[in-house]
Amino acid sequence: MVAALKVEEQILPPALEHVPKHIAIIMDGNGRWAKARGLPRAEGHRQGTENLRRIIRACVEFGVEVLTIYAFSTENWRRPPLEVRLLMTILQTVIQRELQELSDNGVQIRHIGQLDRIAPSLQKEILHACDYTKDNHRLILNVAFNYGGRDEIVHAVQQIVKDGIPADQINEDLINHYMYTGDLPDPDLVIRTSGELRLSNFLIWQAAYSEYYFTDTYWPDFDKAELRKAIEEYARRTRRFGKTDEQVQDEEE
Repeated sequence: MVAALKVEEQILPPALEHVPKHIAIIMDGNGRWAKARGLPRAEGHRQGTENLRRIIRACVEFGVEVLTIYAFSTENWRRPPLEVRLLMTILQTVIQRELQELSDNGVQIRHIGQLDRIAPSLQKEILHACDYTKDNHRLILNVAFNYGGRDEIVHAVQQIVKDGIPADQINEDLINHYMYTGDLPDPDLVIRTSGELRLSNFLIWQAAYSEYYFTDTYWPDFDKAELRKAIEEYARRTRRFGKTDEQVQDEEE
C-alpha cells in the first residue's frame, strides 16, 4: 500500500522556496532502466509505478498543489500489443490497490484524455476513482492516460463548435476553458526523465510558458532528491512571460 503521505521523522533539509504550484512529469525511461539491468520491460514499468508512490508523497511534502503525469499517450497504442495490455493491467491494479490510501491522504484523482479504446472494465475503474476522490484537495493528481496534446486541442475545438459559440467570441480564455485542465493553473514546471529533450505531445497548450527541466535519470530512479533538485533549479529561474527583467524586478519589489 502507499505509505502515509506525511513528513517522515528525520532531519529534513531546508524548506524549499518558490515551489511550483503545478508540476507536470513525462515519466520516461522505464524500458531502458530495465534493459540496463538485464530485466524485462515489464519490470521497468512495475518499478516506474512504484516510484510514482514516492513522487506523490514528495509532492505533498513539498507543497505542490497539482501533479500531472504522462501515463499513456495516444501514440503509445503503436507499441507491441503485449506491452499495451501490460500497461492497462498495471493501471487497473494500481487503482484497485491504492485508491483508498490515496483518498485517505487527500489526493484527488482526475483523468485527462479520451476513454475510447480503453476496455470498459478499466473505464469503470477510472471513473470510479475520479468520483470517489472528487472532494479531496490536498493534491490534485491528473493522470494523462490515452492523452495527446494535439488531440486535446481538437477535442476542445469540437466542443466549442458543438456549443454553437460564434467565431468572434473565441479567444484564448475560452479555449483554455474547454481544455481538460481548464479549471487549473498551467504547469509551472515540466520535467522529463531519461535524457530526451522534447515534449512528445504533452500539454502543448498549457505548457506554453512553463519552465522545462530535463534529466538523464530514468524514471524509476527519479526519487525525492531528484525532484527536489528540479524544484531548486526552477526556483533559480526568472519567469518573464514576455516582460523585461526591469519589469519583473519592479513587480517583485
